[in-house]
Amino acid sequence: MTTNITADAHRPGRIEVVCGSMFSGKTEELIRRMRRAQFAKQKVEIFKPSIDVRYSEEDVVSHDQKHIQSTPVDSSASILLLASDIDVVGIDEAQFFDMGLVDVCNELAYRGIRVIIAGLDMDFKGKPFGPMPALCAIADEVTKVHAICVRCGSLAYVSHRKVAGDKRVLLGETQEYEPLCRECYKQATAEK
Repeated sequence: MTTNITADAHRPGRIEVVCGSMFSGKTEELIRRMRRAQFAKQKVEIFKPSIDVRYSEEDVVSHDQKHIQSTPVDSSASILLLASDIDVVGIDEAQFFDMGLVDVCNELAYRGIRVIIAGLDMDFKGKPFGPMPALCAIADEVTKVHAICVRCGSLAYVSHRKVAGDKRVLLGETQEYEPLCRECYKQATAEK
């Protein structure tokens, strides 16, 4: 991918990543930042993977039902095509995108666009998830948010899957996942 480094001097691009476990407020923070940009009269566009239809096929929706209009896309390459003449790009559920998302976000930032990304940093097995580790590495700013462990009240470390199955991508909510701290996660996986 060719990179055009001649960004508008008055509009430096940047990459911001909001990551953590499920139920930690990642999407809520993405929505908050995007709404602030809208309030400042900036042109914004939010993208989400088209497979994420849990609350809405179109909108990005947080677990507490805050929502914002978005454009569902099948691949990261679509984001580049649809993000022309935009000041701020938001990307939700980034862990579900292909590894090309890293180059896409860099390209957008080099064009002078602020890119705000939200996603799970680890899967249900506690392993780095999709392009998220690489996105954290290239980010200008990384915010790690934490849910509360539902078993002991400590800060959560991972999204523990409560249902059987090894498929890495399983869309779900509180019936399928629970946020656990490191110690409670260790106990829960030993019980299986």
